[in-house]
Amino acid sequence: MGFGTLAHDGAIRLVAPEGRPMDASTNGSDWISAAEFHRAPGVADWRVIGTGPQAVFVADSLADAAELVAPIVSAAVRSGILPDIDVRAEGVVVRIPQRTFDGIPGAAPRFAAAVSEAAAQLGLTPDPARAQSVGIYVAQHSEADVRPFFLAALGYDPLGETDAVDPLRCGPALAFNPITGDAAGRGRTHFDVYVPADEAQARVDAALAAGGRLVSDAYAPAFWSLASPDNHGVDIASWTDTAE
Repeated sequence: MGFGTLAHDGAIRLVAPEGRPMDASTNGSDWISAAEFHRAPGVADWRVIGTGPQAVFVADSLADAAELVAPIVSAAVRSGILPDIDVRAEGVVVRIPQRTFDGIPGAAPRFAAAVSEAAAQLGLTPDPARAQSVGIYVAQHSEADVRPFFLAALGYDPLGETDAVDPLRCGPALAFNPITGDAAGRGRTHFDVYVPADEAQARVDAALAAGGRLVSDAYAPAFWSLASPDNHGVDIASWTDTAE
């Protein structure tokens, strides 16, 4: 999927959209982990969530937010990074999308530091707590293959053997995983919510205080499995922000 996944057997999978143009800085010759990204200078504003490194800069107006776009593009050209930029009146969300299974491009810290420096010069305030990505984990019967339906219904692209992504990386990514011991025709789905590692426990606590139920913390702090009052599943995950 377009976000990293910690499978429920504990195995880590890093996945992201394929088939996008990449130059020498992102062609697989230089990859780093989330921990290595965080050790680089100038990236304190950034968190690594399910779709890759992300920063949120708060603005007072759409015009103020838009002023950051040109410096982002300039930094992207210099570093070879192909970022996703979301400009709104509330601020700017900058993402470095993971485009391969290999990790974060080695040039990402240099790009991130340049963007943070430009944002500071423009008076935009970083708000790492707002960094987030959401994925949908579709559990299907072991003899069923529901991915073609979701690809057609959502207009998504396939990714690998089990996942599906929005071609423009706007909608949530989907992962399709078989389950055993269940009846065919009874699909089960839950949300994966990727948050910064330093925000995960607070998010879990807030969900529990709002009526949620802790299903399992066996993999915490990598992720917590929660259920809503009527048993809809949500995993709060932070492992993408700390992976070595």
